[in-house]
Amino acid sequence: MFAKSFLIALALWVAIPVHARAQAAAGSYRTWGVYGGPDNIHYSNLDQINRDNVHSLEVAWTFDSGDQHPKSEMECNPIVVDGVLYATTPNGDVVALDAATGALHWRFDANQGLKNVGKVRNRGVTYWADGKDQRIFVGVRQYLFALDAQTGKPVTAFGKAGHIDLREGLGREPLNWVTMTSPAVVYKDLVIVGGAMAEVLPASPGDIRAFDAHSGQLRWSFHTIPHPGELGYDTWPKTAWTYSGSANNWSGMSLDEKRGIVFVPTGSAASDFYGANRLGDDLFANCLIALNAETGKRIWHFQLVHHDIWDRDLPAPPSLVTVKHNGKDVDALAQTTKQGYVYLFDRETGKPLFPMKTRSYPPSDVEGEVTAKKQSLPVLPAPYARQKLTADMITTRTPEAHQEALERFMKLRSNGQFIPASTQGTIIFPGFDGGAEWGGGAFDPTTGLLYVNANEMAWILRLVPQKPRTAEANGRDIFLRNCSACHRSDMTGAPPEFPSLIGVADRYDEGTVKQLISQGAGRMPGFSSLGKDQMQAVFEYVYYGKEMVVKDKGPSPLDAKYISDGYNKFLDVDGYPAIQPPWGTLTAIDLNSGKTVWKIPLGEYPELAAKGLTGTGSENYGGPVVTAGGLLFIGATSYDKVFRALDKTTGKVLWQTTLPAAGNATPSTYEVNGRQYIVIAAGGGKSPAPSGGSLVAFALPK
Repeated sequence: MFAKSFLIALALWVAIPVHARAQAAAGSYRTWGVYGGPDNIHYSNLDQINRDNVHSLEVAWTFDSGDQHPKSEMECNPIVVDGVLYATTPNGDVVALDAATGALHWRFDANQGLKNVGKVRNRGVTYWADGKDQRIFVGVRQYLFALDAQTGKPVTAFGKAGHIDLREGLGREPLNWVTMTSPAVVYKDLVIVGGAMAEVLPASPGDIRAFDAHSGQLRWSFHTIPHPGELGYDTWPKTAWTYSGSANNWSGMSLDEKRGIVFVPTGSAASDFYGANRLGDDLFANCLIALNAETGKRIWHFQLVHHDIWDRDLPAPPSLVTVKHNGKDVDALAQTTKQGYVYLFDRETGKPLFPMKTRSYPPSDVEGEVTAKKQSLPVLPAPYARQKLTADMITTRTPEAHQEALERFMKLRSNGQFIPASTQGTIIFPGFDGGAEWGGGAFDPTTGLLYVNANEMAWILRLVPQKPRTAEANGRDIFLRNCSACHRSDMTGAPPEFPSLIGVADRYDEGTVKQLISQGAGRMPGFSSLGKDQMQAVFEYVYYGKEMVVKDKGPSPLDAKYISDGYNKFLDVDGYPAIQPPWGTLTAIDLNSGKTVWKIPLGEYPELAAKGLTGTGSENYGGPVVTAGGLLFIGATSYDKVFRALDKTTGKVLWQTTLPAAGNATPSTYEVNGRQYIVIAAGGGKSPAPSGGSLVAFALPK
């Protein structure tokens, strides 16, 4: 009887049109208990808020973290479990709130009383339960904490008094900086983590690790820089596994719980822009890796960029999607990239669903560098960001801005993707921050549409010679070797992301600066691995301008003949993008056909809009959410602080509001007591405007 009923049900299921089957499958997307929502597709089946009533949305509650920092960031995507919302604050604290009212249940000080820790980059937390044992896992600074979900107190049975030090167990002494910017994933009783490492050497290797959720004991580890005898070892120098670093997962992972597969996107190896000490393809850097979640064994991989020297990290966890391909439903992965392309893979085999085009690219003319001879890009979908900056694309905002930018542009190399770095200066377009960024895309399983917000900014990559290491070095030498890639050789930086160090003594006391050099903050790694004397020499140079001489370590495989001269956006004389708009976009892509359905500018600069220059788009960080109510919600834009609801079919804005600070985060939507909410973190910190630290939830009037 059961078998007959099952066969009848199966026959009826197969007979249902694919669109209806997708709608039925979408019925499970009613919660937001994991980062990015179920399957990391940023989709909700909730439809109480819809096209017809979204204009009535109002603030339901606001929670102000009270964290104070001149340039804080709040990139958290909150999760909601049993009516409780869990999130992180700009300082890295964890809060548990009543999801219906915003009332505080508990707050955990992740910095354990440390003062002046600076901003902490964190995108959320992970929930795990085994019966009544319910825990919140969060990575802050170098620690992975386990907290009691009911009280917020550390679970003392986990690791050492409730935490483990992520720097340990990587085979490097002295310990290098490691932190977590994205939440872990949990599979059964395993907590699987990646980490952010320094982007110049010395840097930790980007091992993917699974820890026992009960005890914190290491259960498995996957080497992204292969050791002798491991697959990919021959794509690196023979001893690279002993000194090279990164090839890490900072952007988060996606879990196919049914298949027991964790999908891991990785970034480039250190150092980012000059790879003479890591010649070869550098497997498993810049890869999408499918691992057995139980054992850590590789199932398949696909390397998107060989021997990356452009900082083309895979910037977001892949979306677990189901698409129509060659007449069949295929469980697939959609991976967005900084290059401006979506890669679509069969989830079980790793085979690309659309053809790939491989072509040769010019070699490097910088001494010691050997670039990969060929790179591949998908034929479909078409790129969602422009690919090559040409002279006719230079800004026309004013005649003066155009002329100055054009003169600089003509002195640079600009020929599209995978053009090697140079001492002359090479245009990277889309820039180091994408294309797509860590917010990731939103996928609608009822239509097959993927929504991707992107930056269309040009950056300049220029290499400068580095002074050879000797037996002694002064503070300036050590600064140039370790700090100038972000803060520039003249210490002017690239604010607000990479602050100027000029006049730092007027803004911070000695203790704070020493702590920042040692422990890092935000995107800045800690440099405790340099040793006490070298850190003191850097401090003396930055704080007092003194060139204190200390013993150096002599020549090392970590040394590079060239280093980048900083993260330099191609801006005009007034600080605006030196290219014609759009500077930020939102694109709807049909993953079944690979066709672009619509594309619009996303965001604007209020001061330019006031002068009539509207619809420019702007840099944006944080992703969208799409719902069964026919809506797409997105904040992300760095300058206008606007939170928008769009018609997901057309891209038309149906509702918008101004947040207390820019919503550089992915929103979450959930239901409590029959009422649907949409919540977003408003922290800002990526523009000159004042930053903040609020969670703002919206709902329809009661």
